[in-house]
Amino acid sequence: MSATTLIVTGKAAKARGGMTKKRGIDWLMLALVVIGAVLVIAPFYLVIVNSFKSPTDYATSGPLALPHELDFTGIVKFWERVNFPQKVWNSILISGAVAVLAVGISMLNAFAIGIGRVRGRTWIVLLFLLANLLPQEALLYPLYYMFKSVGLYDNVLSVIIIFTVIQAAFGTYLLSSVYGTFPKEVLEAASLDGASRWQILWRVVFPISRPTLSVLLIFFFIWTWNEFLIPLTFLASNDNQTVPVAISVLQGDRLMDVTTTSASALLGIIPTLIFFLIFQRTLTRGITAGAVK
Repeated sequence: MSATTLIVTGKAAKARGGMTKKRGIDWLMLALVVIGAVLVIAPFYLVIVNSFKSPTDYATSGPLALPHELDFTGIVKFWERVNFPQKVWNSILISGAVAVLAVGISMLNAFAIGIGRVRGRTWIVLLFLLANLLPQEALLYPLYYMFKSVGLYDNVLSVIIIFTVIQAAFGTYLLSSVYGTFPKEVLEAASLDGASRWQILWRVVFPISRPTLSVLLIFFFIWTWNEFLIPLTFLASNDNQTVPVAISVLQGDRLMDVTTTSASALLGIIPTLIFFLIFQRTLTRGITAGAVK
């Protein structure tokens, strides 16, 4: 056997050994992913299974067993008790308005900071970062006093204003970093063609950064939908409450049973799940857009 054959054979053996080791790591990672998926899916399984049980079925079979027959009593009971369509509309109105307004304000602020190069740019971005670190509990009393004095307490407009400012602070911080690395050649070419700053924003910057703005829009909608503390504080009347507030308010009702609670959680998940499935492709494109140059 020649020396060349020995070298090639040695390399092949080493490659096979490397693949075997790599496969072991892959199996370990796969096992961890499966365990994580089970931990994530388990609460959804409990919610779905117990939503279609009767109280008697739940008491006899327990929370893990499948229902003996489909029972929609819990869903109907929660639907009628809280006027669920109205709560869904309130959440859609607030979340949609906040998402659109926050993205628009974030884009304008980031354009001025990241591309316009205003004075004290670093300190302004730092200020927006600090604004994101403030806990909502610290804002409750000042905001309550302010909106109470202007007559906007128990009005969806107050919640829209609050969350628009909160989400826009994060959006400005994020987009300022993105716009700060925007290609100067593109901006200079647009200026040489006679484009104004407004035209540069809408005809150059906005189309290129549309994937990032789409991701922010989706996240702002979902984050606002799941907010609880501020809507609970500022939306006192039943007609203005959002879905999370309606679900939590009924938790202390002595008439609530486990099946109705599970049904309320299921109905609260469905709208955001539908929204995510509709915009899943947009979210994927927006996240991967920055990875492809």
